[in-house]
Amino acid sequence: MAVIVWAALFVSMFALGYPIALGIMGSSVAYILLAGIDIAVIVDRMAVKFENEFVLIAVPLFILAARIMNEGEITERIFDFSQCLVGSLQGGLGHVNVVASIIFSGMTGSAVADASGLGIMEIKAMTDAGYDKPFSCAVTAASATIGPIIPPSIPMVIYSTLSGASIGYLFIGGVIPGLLLGISMMGYVSFIARRRGYPHGESFSLARLIKSFTEAFFPLLTPVILLWGIYGGVFTPTEAAAVTTIYATLVAVFGFGALGPRKIYAVLQDVVVATGYISFIVATAFLFSYVVAREQIPTVIASFIMNSSIVDQSWMMLLAINILFLILGLFLDTMVVLLIVVPILLPILEGLGIDLVHFGVVIVLNLMIGLSTPPYGVSLFIVSGLAKIPLSQVIREIWPFVVVMIAVLLLCTFVPGTVLLLPRLLGYQG
Repeated sequence: MAVIVWAALFVSMFALGYPIALGIMGSSVAYILLAGIDIAVIVDRMAVKFENEFVLIAVPLFILAARIMNEGEITERIFDFSQCLVGSLQGGLGHVNVVASIIFSGMTGSAVADASGLGIMEIKAMTDAGYDKPFSCAVTAASATIGPIIPPSIPMVIYSTLSGASIGYLFIGGVIPGLLLGISMMGYVSFIARRRGYPHGESFSLARLIKSFTEAFFPLLTPVILLWGIYGGVFTPTEAAAVTTIYATLVAVFGFGALGPRKIYAVLQDVVVATGYISFIVATAFLFSYVVAREQIPTVIASFIMNSSIVDQSWMMLLAINILFLILGLFLDTMVVLLIVVPILLPILEGLGIDLVHFGVVIVLNLMIGLSTPPYGVSLFIVSGLAKIPLSQVIREIWPFVVVMIAVLLLCTFVPGTVLLLPRLLGYQG
């Protein structure tokens, strides 16, 4: 009876449009009360377990680092450097858009930070140069998905918490897939630029490139410091988030003089709100996972799948899981999908011998595609709001980029070396 009420209440609250975190908590609390379980379990799961997950400290720190970079002139310098590097190509500002996202992704780990921070400059620069607004928005939304693939990555931190997979190897495993995404998007930009006659940027100038590199030098050091520290054994990935935040603050405040007390206070307010939202979802998901485990739902699903013919073809299983996550990503927040679905799938993955680092990078890549697809695509809402154009116009231009992203997803899924090459070079035994 309790499990039926739990499932029905969760589905009903979701269908009625309640915030997903309230649906998770409300249904789980109802289950605990009806099952006669000590209500202390609620505190244990939502507070004690949450407090013990040390790696989660990285989430608010990376959010803070991203906000500081957006407000502290760091994004502008990254954009200018990217423009000097590839802006001379036909469709140059489209290429700049992608390259800037690749660089920025090595600092923040957030697609939303990329779309909202770099997006303002990218869309304005492209439309001023004669690019169609919908295409400018589509490039911006699509390239922002690279953010959580190349390290650092907030979704990978969450996945590591759930699966126990090494966050360090997850981070480095995302480098090649992230670069493949960028290269593939630039290939499509080149094609569409020739077809539509989009302009070249300013001619390449070594002097301008050196000048822009000098001005962006300290921001560009951020991913170098982060990766050197993690893989050199200087600090953990969680501590790397603190180092990144401190470094970005020092550069923005003392290097560029772009952040004063008022701006810092506003940034901290935004970060507190964002952290509270994410923390509440994570805490309620721990409670939800308790119900799932108590009812042995993963065991039942795993048993069903292991006894079905689909297991005879491992590629079919991977394809099925990818389709599932692509569908869920259309409607649900990335964090919600990770927190609810991954715990259910873990026993299945272990039974099939699927590498958790490979799977984690693939799933994060999969869910990032959802940020650029309707109806839930957060990046689409951000860029359409920045450009003040109807969402439908952006959606028409985003589909080719989605096809490109899915092609990279399939490559990374069925060629594990694209993900595991760098981790294995660093000693990963998976």
